[in-house]
Amino acid sequence: MRLQDRVAIITGAAGGIGLEAAHVFASEGAKVVLADFQEEAGSKACQAIKAEGYEALFVQVDVSKKESVEQMVKRTLEEYGTIDILVNNAGITRDAMLVKMTEEDFQRVLDVNLTGVFLCTQAVVPVMAEKRYGKIINTSSVSGVYGNVGQTNYAASKAAVVGMTKTWAKELGRKGIRVNAVAPGFIETGMVETVPDKVIESLKKMIPVMELGKPRDIANAYLYLASEESHYVNGTVLHVDGGIMM
Repeated sequence: MRLQDRVAIITGAAGGIGLEAAHVFASEGAKVVLADFQEEAGSKACQAIKAEGYEALFVQVDVSKKESVEQMVKRTLEEYGTIDILVNNAGITRDAMLVKMTEEDFQRVLDVNLTGVFLCTQAVVPVMAEKRYGKIINTSSVSGVYGNVGQTNYAASKAAVVGMTKTWAKELGRKGIRVNAVAPGFIETGMVETVPDKVIESLKKMIPVMELGKPRDIANAYLYLASEESHYVNGTVLHVDGGIMM
């Protein structure tokens, strides 16, 4: 029970990696706040975790809106009284080649993937700093470290997340708060379901382990960074990508 009685907010928890992380955290003893814009899916996910005998709370949130994020934090504190862990997992894609990408799609991805991380972190830090304890985990991507064709907006947002992670690690370490990032590779989630099979097979050939990752692989990385096992880990970017970017 590596997260016994810890209170963890996980954004983007209605499905995919976020939902898997919510299950993993709950099974390790955490009181999990599933935060997501999708109310129906988020409520069902929360009820499923409760049905397994764990503590969970669903909060609808638009991470790109300051007022919505503040309400998420307020609701969490009303329910559990504190916040120990924040996983900034929420993210979207609006892929297009540079010359075809609309300004609207560029900005929307930055609003969710970058501004959302900023707003959520800013909102929880006072709570963590007061008790001199906190774990903040940001989700970057191999696209943010190495770039990716057709993902100007996504790669830019995820590269910026790395920069913020390292900056906050320096600012907040003295307050007892550890800030780290995870950079997933190609993971079997809804984001890759639309990719043609032949493209998936070619991708697998590029990955040294010859397979795509599972949501559980990323959830386990989150778990490590959220637990006391990573006490002396701060400002790092943990690559979970099967070795594709070596």
